[in-house]
Amino acid sequence: MSTRIAFLKGHGTQNDFVIVPDPENALDLPAAAVAALCDRRAGIGGDGLLHVVRSAAHPEAREMAAEAEWFMDYRNSDGSVAEMCGNGVRVFARYLQRAGHVEAGDLAIATRGGVKRAHLDKDGDVTVGMGRARLPEGEVTVSVDGRTWPARNVDMGNPHAVAFVNDLAHAGELLAPPPVAPAGTYPDGVNVEFVVDRGPRHVAMRVHERGSGETRSCGTGACAVAVAAARRDGADPEVTGEASTYTVDVPGGRLMITEYPGGEIEMTGPAVIVAEGEIDEEWLRAAGL
Repeated sequence: MSTRIAFLKGHGTQNDFVIVPDPENALDLPAAAVAALCDRRAGIGGDGLLHVVRSAAHPEAREMAAEAEWFMDYRNSDGSVAEMCGNGVRVFARYLQRAGHVEAGDLAIATRGGVKRAHLDKDGDVTVGMGRARLPEGEVTVSVDGRTWPARNVDMGNPHAVAFVNDLAHAGELLAPPPVAPAGTYPDGVNVEFVVDRGPRHVAMRVHERGSGETRSCGTGACAVAVAAARRDGADPEVTGEASTYTVDVPGGRLMITEYPGGEIEMTGPAVIVAEGEIDEEWLRAAGL
């Protein structure tokens, strides 16, 4: 393809994304091209790519078009397809506002994890309804450098293994996916969170995101961590009848996670558009676009 392609760069608590507006789904974005765009040395750089498409124009989202005009076709930095990205939804919503497609207030966004509800606050934060967590049964362990911890299996539309540790340094360098047992528990890979306590209903985490490595933040991971912490702390809203709110510190900032009786989870945090421009045509040809 020899056409010029516009892009933007944005982040949510330093979980950063290349944003490619493509309302009519006219672009073919093969995995290798996505990985090239997300390359921090030879490309634009990002933990993932947000392909912005009208739901009606994408075969995976057409059934959601009546409920949500826009589809977040999310890709990991290695080019693989992912179901959902919580920080990505916030940045996606901020882009739609910047582009004039929506105004401050409520909106719906289609994802492979279903339709997500977002609210653009006037103070700059974005709140996203993340749906309900599922807690698959079965014991899981996570290992790093000879240490092994039990992990809570939490599904937020994508899989998470949440391990509570004494020191975040115990997570190691997180350059490769931490081994999870039993083998085969997560046939498509898993996001692994390492968590320490900072105070009452206040935790901090590091995360290895499947397909991306360690990232500065993970929205679905923060939700999984809050759910696991609430169960550990006896603060399950289904049991207490009261909403449970946790402050979750990530390397890139802070997120507020609230789980309500009935299971609905909301995540609130910042979303920033950093820059916009056009991808160089010669580079595009070299990348196979």
